[in-house]
Amino acid sequence: MPEPILKIRGLKTYFFMERGTVKAVDGVDLDIEEKQIFGLVGETGCGKSITAHSVLRLLPYGGTIVDGKILFGGKDLVKLSGEEMRRLRGTDIAMIFQDPHTSLDPVFTIGYQIAEPIELHQVIEQHLISADEVPRKVIEVLKAVGIADPEERAVSYPHQLSGGMKQRAMIAMMITGTPKLLVADEPTTALDVTIQAQILDLMRRLRQRLGTSIFLITHNLAVVAEMCDRVAVMYAGRLIEETDVIPLFEQPLHPYTQVLVNAIPKPGAVRGKLATIPPTIPDLMQLPTGCKFHPRCPYAKPICAQREPEFKDVEKGHRVRCHIYS
Repeated sequence: MPEPILKIRGLKTYFFMERGTVKAVDGVDLDIEEKQIFGLVGETGCGKSITAHSVLRLLPYGGTIVDGKILFGGKDLVKLSGEEMRRLRGTDIAMIFQDPHTSLDPVFTIGYQIAEPIELHQVIEQHLISADEVPRKVIEVLKAVGIADPEERAVSYPHQLSGGMKQRAMIAMMITGTPKLLVADEPTTALDVTIQAQILDLMRRLRQRLGTSIFLITHNLAVVAEMCDRVAVMYAGRLIEETDVIPLFEQPLHPYTQVLVNAIPKPGAVRGKLATIPPTIPDLMQLPTGCKFHPRCPYAKPICAQREPEFKDVEKGHRVRCHIYS
């Protein structure tokens, strides 16, 4: 069986603040296979975006990877120098950021911003094309992401494009180097529903055409159901359930996942109030003892507050962190 394209083991990413330490990612293990779309889902603040940013070593100020391995192509990304990581970004690994409105530089044209990684990686470092071929390459990638009139859009500034077109331009920048892994951090959050569907369809077609694996970060279970082959659920910096996408919706095992799935509105179903999870999410500086979900869990027992459960296989390929299955 081939090695996963990305293998994360024991990843811990902490933020050291004046008030204390935020354990944003606290011992995450996961594998992403070649050509697989792997979804990471959870509430806001659970650590899913920090997991994605840890892979590319693009952490916000104060964030530090304190332990663990991120294995990609036989290399531990945690141990690479800043220059080695820079060479890897935009070639073998690329990232689509959450908000295209703030990810593009407003003072440069779209074509200029797409040309920059092409010139850096393909002209200067790898000598794959000449500088004269860069404008042609820019038009090619704009066409590949479905932007109409690519010649005109290449000389446009970000404020002249709609939100959907900005996100397509962002994706065009990321695929200039034909990446083996595309990390997408909530790529449709800032877009309306119709444009969301177009961007998701574009990502699927890129996966088919380029053979790229996709690490999709989202809080939207509908996106997970539509896009992913495999999915992990995150809570308070830890993975609490991981399985193929169909079993997650047909037979969720962790109480937290069950509530998430039950909260999805079902067309045609007659029901009262939507399911909720009381009370609020825990403070990452003052996490509860034992299972981090036990203060909100309807099935909590005394052992849940005393000891954290192991993350283990309950069924083949279906891992859960819960004392119910101990």
